[in-house]
Amino acid sequence: MSAATRTTQALVSAPLPQIIEKLGLAIAEGQFALDRNSVEMARIMAETEVEIDGQAYNLLSLGFTPSFYAYTEATVEAKLSFTISETTDTSVNASVTGGVNTGVYMAAATVSVGYARKFSVEASGSSSIAARLVSLPPPEAFMALLRERQREVE
Repeated sequence: MSAATRTTQALVSAPLPQIIEKLGLAIAEGQFALDRNSVEMARIMAETEVEIDGQAYNLLSLGFTPSFYAYTEATVEAKLSFTISETTDTSVNASVTGGVNTGVYMAAATVSVGYARKFSVEASGSSSIAARLVSLPPPEAFMALLRERQREVE
């Protein structure tokens, strides 16, 4: 198998399924980290108190809510280009010389043959991964629980 054929096969068999799988897992782990962060922010807001007119209120009771985020789309883009070229050069040079000297004829011939075969393989690739992250309202169950707790405090 020629070097050009091996290179072409390696480029065509890029591990696209594994790239997509890893992107999906990375998004799932990222979403979990974002959710965990929002829950932690809710806990901190519940523990952080502000005094207004001598009465203490936590940030949640004042209407502050943690931000929630979600990935809405992700794109994997891979570009691959390669060029394979083969050139063959053949050259033939011949010369004949002759001469007569005192009744003797002399002749000489030279032949020069050249052959060159060149292979060239160029490959380049680039990839990008993009993900869109948007802010979402807090979950309705979370907001209902906050409203219920607020009524209990009042």
